[in-house]
Amino acid sequence: MKYSVIGLLAASILFVSACATGTKEEQITEVQTIELLRTTQSWDGAELPDYPEGKPELVVLRYIFPVGQKLAWHHHTVMNYGIVQQGELTIIAADGTEKTVKAGEAVAEMVGTVHHGENRGSEPVILDMFYVSRPGEPLSVPESPDNSFLCAA
Repeated sequence: MKYSVIGLLAASILFVSACATGTKEEQITEVQTIELLRTTQSWDGAELPDYPEGKPELVVLRYIFPVGQKLAWHHHTVMNYGIVQQGELTIIAADGTEKTVKAGEAVAEMVGTVHHGENRGSEPVILDMFYVSRPGEPLSVPESPDNSFLCAA
């Protein structure tokens, strides 16, 4: 009897452990498509510019923001969008407008508007950004926060 209780207990622990390690991804049996973003505007509501003329260059960058760190003030001359893979990124425009983007969320960035991103959270932020550019065109231009006007793209 003592061994059957121990055996039953051990089997129960193994069963619970096996169930606890299963994830939703392991249960998916077919390819799924989940639209994260479809927009004609940046996160602040401004209309995105037309596609640039000429040969395109697509660029993907991964940014890693340690806790408490931020980018310098800048503006983009090209359209770009990204997905926060980990953490929470707060984007601040020079006029004080803010948007916080959380892990799993996508964001369409501002074009021509001075802003910066910062990690106000408790874990590093991992952000993957996708740029629609042209060869040789800068992806961002350094600015100071008092340049809150729309920059010529």
